[in-house]
Amino acid sequence: MSRSAAIRLVDTRSLEREQWLEVRKQGIGSSDAAAAVGLCPYKSQLELWMEKTGRAVRGEEPGQDSPMYWGTLLEPLVAAAYTERTERKVRRVNAVLQHPTYSFMLANIDREVVGVPDVQILECKTAGEFGSRLWRDGVPEYVQLQVQHQLAVTGKQAADVAVLLCGQKLEVHRIERDEEVISRLIVLEARFWEHVTQDTPPPADGSESAARALRSLYTGNDTSIDFSEDAELSATFDGLVLLRDEIAQMDKRAEQMRQQLEQSMGDASRAIFPTGEITYRRSKDGTSVDLKRLTEAHPDLVVGFTVERPGSRRFRIVPNQNEGA
Repeated sequence: MSRSAAIRLVDTRSLEREQWLEVRKQGIGSSDAAAAVGLCPYKSQLELWMEKTGRAVRGEEPGQDSPMYWGTLLEPLVAAAYTERTERKVRRVNAVLQHPTYSFMLANIDREVVGVPDVQILECKTAGEFGSRLWRDGVPEYVQLQVQHQLAVTGKQAADVAVLLCGQKLEVHRIERDEEVISRLIVLEARFWEHVTQDTPPPADGSESAARALRSLYTGNDTSIDFSEDAELSATFDGLVLLRDEIAQMDKRAEQMRQQLEQSMGDASRAIFPTGEITYRRSKDGTSVDLKRLTEAHPDLVVGFTVERPGSRRFRIVPNQNEGA
């Protein structure tokens, strides 16, 4: 089936980082695809929406403690290792690509595979000790969606994903174009993009990413709002109160069981059971600064190194006292 080629929206060879970030705000990139449809383990729809609408705080370039830093640094090495293993030639694309029909769909391709009829795109990945767990059963779902997005934008048929696990093991996975997945992806991405163009936030999903976004989006004021006539939100509040009480009881029971095991272990550092084990070891001694004594002894010194820290909002549940009486 004939498919239209992608549009080369912007040449990236001389693009500054700030310019590149502005281009990314014009649409949904392949690395955004899973987040846009609510299936990314690291980023929620709400956080992505804040980025696309310019509400997210723009940080510095990733440092050496960031997986993104090492992913970018090692990308050429992964591509070279892929060529060495498969004998397939690859080359850079050096452009932000745009879907010929759905202009909100953008893509940055790590490499294109040349001279091979059965695969056209190479996606390079790296995964450390924690991230490699997500690859135990093959390509994680969020990466599959990223690649299907790339295939949708480019009109290509297949991609290889080369992943370097823990810095020493290279795996190559083939992903074929799936028209059913792509059709659904386009619908869901278009739905998300409406939130961006209409400047209306998508619903929070309970993730830590969504919590970060909410803390940044709404800083709070001294006003009150009455939801007494809102049946749906009132039911949500009642459900939260009930769930909180159930969790408190479960936490108490879990702590009792933990203490029973601790007491039975005594000074032992390891306990073995038919289904698993417990380790209970003392951590190394550490040091800390006694701020109270330091302040009493050198108040002027402490003032000189004191910085103001913005206050955070606290979410407190206060049920009516007569409820359930």
